[in-house]
Amino acid sequence: MPAATILVLGDSLSAEYGIPRGKGWVALLADKLQAERPDVRVVNASISGDTTAGGRSRLPAMLDQVRPVQVVIELGGNDALRGLDLNSTQNNLEAMIQACRAVNARVVLVGMQIPPNYGPDYSAKFTVMFANIAKKYRTGLVPFFLKGIADAPDATAQFQPDRIHPKAEAHPRMLANVWPEIKKNL
Repeated sequence: MPAATILVLGDSLSAEYGIPRGKGWVALLADKLQAERPDVRVVNASISGDTTAGGRSRLPAMLDQVRPVQVVIELGGNDALRGLDLNSTQNNLEAMIQACRAVNARVVLVGMQIPPNYGPDYSAKFTVMFANIAKKYRTGLVPFFLKGIADAPDATAQFQPDRIHPKAEAHPRMLANVWPEIKKNL
């Protein structure tokens, strides 16, 4: 039986939206751990369309049920796409980190960047919010989840037709972006 569990709390980017089951970065993480650390299991509690408010409301039951040693929080992108108030997004992320701390689970915060649709000010504040929270709570931080994908020269080729969700071929890179932070906390 696995001695440790990693809980991934995310949105469509972690829920394998639009790609074959088992091809997403969380499934690839589980495969990698199966090979390298069979004592660690991964529970993917990601839901397409989820926001930080949704994650915040679901997290306490998940912590109780799964009892993770580490929680990867990959939420916030849908908040931004909906133009939600950044203060409430930040409050939700902080509440989730505090809930994880209360059960001694380490946190990896997965940062996101958004297109400048809501103005450069909102986009800039959204981007630095993750770094500021990670610094404040001394959590692990992935500064930009889609680094090497969304900012690649052939970025369009890496995405599904909606230009929001990466293709299956991009998921190994997403895992590579997250893995160093997860590994640090194992």
